[in-house]
Amino acid sequence: MGSAAGAEAPVHLHGDLEVWIAEARRLPNMDITSERMRSCFTACVSGEGGSRGGGSTGSRTKKKKRVITSASYAYVSVCLAGATVAQTRVIPNSGGPRWDERFRVEVAHAAATLDLHVKDNHVFGARLIGVASVPARRLAAGSLVHGWFPVTHHAHHHHASTSAELRFSLRYTPVAQQQQHGGSTPLCAAVPNAYFPLRRGGRVTLYQDAHVADGQLPGIELDGGATYKHGRCWEDISRAVADAHHLVYVVGWSIHHPVRLVREPAAGAGNTTGSAKTLGELLKGKVHEGVRVVMLIWDDKTSHDRFLLKTDGVMHTHDEETRRFFRHSGVHCVLVPRYGSSKLSIFKQHVVGTLFTHHQKCVIVDSQAAGNNRKITAFLGGLDLCDGRYDTPDHRLFNDLDTVFHKDFHNPTFPVNSYGPRQPWHDLHCKVEGPAAYDILTNFEQRWRKATKWRVNLKKVIVWHYDTLIKIKRMPWIVSPSTDEANACVCDEQDPENWHVQIFRSIDSGSVRGFPKLVQEAQSQVMLNNESFLCAMIPSKTVFIYTLFSITAVDVFPFLLQNLVCAKNLKIDRSIHSAYVKAIRCAQYFIYIENQYFIGSSFCWHSHKNTGADNLIPVELALKIASKIKAKQRFAVYVVIPMWPEGIPTTAAVQQILFWQGQTMSMMYKIIADALESQGLVDSHPQDYLNFYCLGRRELAATPEASLCNDNSALGMAQKHRRFMIYVHSKGMVVDDEYVVIGSANINQRSMEGSRDTEIAMGAYQPHHTSAGDRGGPPRGQVYGYRMSLWAEHLGGRAEEWFRRPESEECVRRVNAAAEENWRAYVSPDDTAAETPRGHLMRYPVKVDRDGGVGPLPGHECFPDVGGKVLGAQSSLPDALTT
Repeated sequence: MGSAAGAEAPVHLHGDLEVWIAEARRLPNMDITSERMRSCFTACVSGEGGSRGGGSTGSRTKKKKRVITSASYAYVSVCLAGATVAQTRVIPNSGGPRWDERFRVEVAHAAATLDLHVKDNHVFGARLIGVASVPARRLAAGSLVHGWFPVTHHAHHHHASTSAELRFSLRYTPVAQQQQHGGSTPLCAAVPNAYFPLRRGGRVTLYQDAHVADGQLPGIELDGGATYKHGRCWEDISRAVADAHHLVYVVGWSIHHPVRLVREPAAGAGNTTGSAKTLGELLKGKVHEGVRVVMLIWDDKTSHDRFLLKTDGVMHTHDEETRRFFRHSGVHCVLVPRYGSSKLSIFKQHVVGTLFTHHQKCVIVDSQAAGNNRKITAFLGGLDLCDGRYDTPDHRLFNDLDTVFHKDFHNPTFPVNSYGPRQPWHDLHCKVEGPAAYDILTNFEQRWRKATKWRVNLKKVIVWHYDTLIKIKRMPWIVSPSTDEANACVCDEQDPENWHVQIFRSIDSGSVRGFPKLVQEAQSQVMLNNESFLCAMIPSKTVFIYTLFSITAVDVFPFLLQNLVCAKNLKIDRSIHSAYVKAIRCAQYFIYIENQYFIGSSFCWHSHKNTGADNLIPVELALKIASKIKAKQRFAVYVVIPMWPEGIPTTAAVQQILFWQGQTMSMMYKIIADALESQGLVDSHPQDYLNFYCLGRRELAATPEASLCNDNSALGMAQKHRRFMIYVHSKGMVVDDEYVVIGSANINQRSMEGSRDTEIAMGAYQPHHTSAGDRGGPPRGQVYGYRMSLWAEHLGGRAEEWFRRPESEECVRRVNAAAEENWRAYVSPDDTAAETPRGHLMRYPVKVDRDGGVGPLPGHECFPDVGGKVLGAQSSLPDALTT
């Protein structure tokens, strides 16, 4: 079989690609230095008459001279449209390496060819050996591509410069042919190929902001006459910690011990346990009760607490301060740097440790179960237990700074001040009970064992720390799915309030202990050793695996079910990205997203295609809308992001992030505009389907403030106009009011790559509240109530009737009208202007043309008061830092 022709036209591949990379043969040695050393060594050997170890002269003369040779350290990268979508491990010193690795890859790329780059790994960087190519049109035909392919020296050369060959198999299945909503893979089903399986019999509590007071948001009617209950996140966490009997495990990007979790308890609630205590006091108190308290905090390498060197660190996470507070307290507080895996080169390890972070946020406790038993309960999401995170749906700017927000003023846009505006904080969080909570516990245990396998004290004595964690298997009164999964369930399957929950991560083998070291081990590590279950789980894939690879489901599926992607010598859990892609592809009516960042699909951008922000989420959203336009069906996507990334908006880092965000928006609107044009919908606009919003507030002063700035600085202008953005730190998505994703992962490459920032998330639904469920009609369960509650917070505290059908054109236009009205009130030069009249939701300040072009909003090219271009600017910072 030959290589692809150079003049192939691009073909859009949108679906799943099954890849098997088997082996290569006759690979050349790319290491010139090794070749020269080998030549010198060969010359030296030719002058020797003896052999190592002695022996008779006869035997020495008969034995051939030993010549030491070297070969390439080869691996294969699978590339589409310049983006690497899969990568094998490195096989050292072999001219005929055998990988035998299989990948299931989601693709949404326009490319002329699929290229398999065979490379030689080197300490100073990989070198290209050659490329084997397959025309994209051949993949699009749906037939199996299989065999030996020549490895050419350059992707655009038609002849092979060496005799090297690569054996692989490919099969592409387009989204249009996959059974989705209403079929075998509906929206509310397990995400296939994930490390953790879907768990049934659970319960999920959804939170918006750290606290919601009684009566602050309207009641929302659900199915069965129930009313949605607004949770109190930090109060619930405080109560859960206070009620723990055996363990409290905390993991965070930042944890600050002086934070008070309970500040505005409900009237008549009595003395809330722990309400007068700081987080640090609460945790120390649990140790005195005999509870095992263990903390994993990201170690910011720019912060120091040494005799002559004390610095807060660039990110101001208080890591050293918190460790110092818990020293000798009985609380096991460990600072964990984001070190790269030892399998990486020294240079790459340094890059990973410098640029990336541990970003997970979890609290895990034991709680009351049925009878006298205990169970595991876990909290996860976007809220760190640190300064600046406490807020309510009011999102106060200047009020209550001396009471509710006393000693908790946070606004990194301005120099330190205590007069406001504070930076309001909007976030999403959740509580998970039932079998899925134990998967969150497993994540903590894997990270703890990696972080603390060896600890070296001042005397350089190596000490084991494995026994720090509670071994719940030895405590029969703590229910565990490993012994009896039914006992770990907290809801019966017939209960209308039952949840199905699945845990996802972005993490690699450099941050956990427990991933298999070899691909072969991964394939033999069976999570669900039940072939009939696997065949029922993914029947269409089973037939394919059988025919293509001639092996059994049990042989291959355990590895795929764990979604441990091999990237050179790294093992990666990238299931958060898979969860987002699967949910978007299965969506039928609308998608609502709140996220701190929105960057991705750079291979589709008009320019800067090689930036490396290759996650599929933005392009999948645009293609979903385009497919609905072509099918003449309504669909709407709402995306809420912060007005600018946290910090000073004129700085190089913030401007570069905004630039990438603008590129992402432009790509999406262009795809939608092209779809409208192809269908002759000349009266439609891309913003009838896709819209970006931000949050902001103006707050009138009850009395004149004499202590505020009176200059024209950014702080002075913000105080003069009494306005500021509400920082959207959320990381969540609601699909069709059926399915919800909440976690710590941003929509950018740092969070979705799997080998950059470490993340955790959950995806969940209520099986009795789906469009395909028993009740029929649009779902009206807890996910619906949560989305309606968020909209009520953002749009004036009311749950409007037109909120109920977000996909409708009427709803889109009403939301846009409210957002436009709020924006005009926010930017009004009138210092006595009223607060934004219809809540906090505002249009994102960009102008979208009918042809999909995105530009600055006339008159608002820069952000009000603080400056900085809305669409950003490039800088010399590394792309990996800002994408």
